[in-house]
Amino acid sequence: MNRKPIRVLIVDDSASVRQVMNAILEEDPGIEVMGTAADAFAAARRLQSEIPDVMILDIEMPGMDGLTFLRKIMAQRPIPVIICSTLTEAGSRALFDALEAGAVDVLPKPRIDTRTALMETADRLRQAVRAAAQAKLRPREPRLQVEKKLTADAILPPPVLGRVRHATDKIVCIGISTGGTETLREVLEQLPADCPGIAIVQHMPEKFTLAFARRLNSICAMEIKEAEDGDEVTTGRVLIAPGNRHMLLQRVGQQYRVAIKDGPHVSRHRPSVDVLFRSAAQYAGANALGIIMTGMGDDGARGLLEMRKAGARTLAQDAESCVVFGMPKEAIDLGAAERIVKLSRVPQEIMAWPQATSALGGGNARDV
Repeated sequence: MNRKPIRVLIVDDSASVRQVMNAILEEDPGIEVMGTAADAFAAARRLQSEIPDVMILDIEMPGMDGLTFLRKIMAQRPIPVIICSTLTEAGSRALFDALEAGAVDVLPKPRIDTRTALMETADRLRQAVRAAAQAKLRPREPRLQVEKKLTADAILPPPVLGRVRHATDKIVCIGISTGGTETLREVLEQLPADCPGIAIVQHMPEKFTLAFARRLNSICAMEIKEAEDGDEVTTGRVLIAPGNRHMLLQRVGQQYRVAIKDGPHVSRHRPSVDVLFRSAAQYAGANALGIIMTGMGDDGARGLLEMRKAGARTLAQDAESCVVFGMPKEAIDLGAAERIVKLSRVPQEIMAWPQATSALGGGNARDV
C-alpha cells in the first residue's frame, strides 16, 4: 500500500528561496510541494481551499510578518509549521517566540554557497518536513505574563561571600530534537536552583542556541547558558550544546567539564546526542543519568545504550507526551532505556536520582 506524499506549502517572500526549497523537496518521492506563496495573505487565500500537511514559513515578510501569521493559524486551524528564516541575533528571539506560538521546528535559509552546504541543507530540510508531518500538535493557550518577583537585590547588591565550587559527582545528560524547545522549558522551569548539573544536546541551528539559552536563563531558577569549551558541569548549571558544534563530557580531576568540537555530522546531526552520551558513558559511568526525549530519527539511541552498559541510569520519554516519538522509540527498541517516563515526571526523576541508593537493574523498560 502506497502512502500519500506529504503535501507542503512554502511561504517566503524570496522567489529564489522558494525555488530552491521547491527543488530540494521535490527530490523526495514522499514529499509533494502543493504550492508556494510570497506573503501571508497569499498563503491565507491558499489555505481557504486546501490545507497542507506541513507549512514552511519565513518570519520577515511584507504586509504581515510570519510570527503574526503563525499565531493566527494556530488559533484558527493548527497545522505543523516549520520556521525557515535568516538566523540573526535579533531574529533568533523571534524564532523562539515562534516555537512558543506552536511551530514544530526552526531552520536556517537554504545555503547554496558550496555543494556540501547545499547537500546538508537539503537533507536537513527533508528530515524536518518528515518529522513535522508526524508531530502531534497540542492546544496552544496564551501564557500569562507574570511580573518578575523582585528581591532586595533591587535596592542593594548581595554580600560577596565567595563562591566555592564543589566536585560534581552526579550529572544529567539530555538528548532532544523536534518539539524539544517547549518540552525543555516545561522541564527546566520546574527544577530548583540546586538541581544536578545538566548537559543538553538539542538539535538546533547555529546562533539560535545562544538566544534559546538566554531565554531559558531568564525564566528558570538555575544558570542556563550556551556551552563554551571548558565550561564546568556543576550543581545549578545547565549547558546547552551550541548549534553546529559537538559537545563532549570530560573529567578533569574531580570535575566534569565540556569540550566543544568541530567534526562531521554524527547520526546526521551536529551537535549529536550520540556524541554526548558516549562521552558520558566513558567519563561519568554510573554517575550519570541519561534522558532521551522527543525527536525524529535515532540519534542518541546507541549512545544511551552505551551509558546504560556503563552503569548509568537511563530514561526515555513516553509516546503520549512526545511531539514526535522517534528518538525515544529507537532507544526503547534497542533496550537502552531503563524506564519510560511521562514528560510531567521528568523533573521529579532528575531531582530524585542523586538520592537514589539502588539501581532498578536490567530487564525491559517500564512505564512510570
